[in-house]
Amino acid sequence: MAYTVEPESRSWTTTKVVSVVVAILTAGYMLPWCIAAVRDVPHWAVFWVNLLLGWTIIGWIIALIMALRAQRVTITPN
Repeated sequence: MAYTVEPESRSWTTTKVVSVVVAILTAGYMLPWCIAAVRDVPHWAVFWVNLLLGWTIIGWIIALIMALRAQRVTITPN
C-alpha cells in the first residue's frame, strides 16, 4: 500500500507570496553591483559597498551612484 502526501491547497498562501517578494527584493538588493559589472566600472568597490551598506537605503543609493558614474575613457596613441 503506497502513501501519498497531497498539498493542503494550491492557492497562493502567505508563505508563497512572501517567498516571491523576498526573491524579488534579493535581486533588487544586488542590482547596483550588476549594473557596475555590465558597464565595466570598477565593480568590486560597488560590490563591497552594496554588500556591507546596502541594507541602509543611503548605502544602496551610494552603490547605485557608483555604478552609474561616468566611465573612464583611455585614449591609446596609434
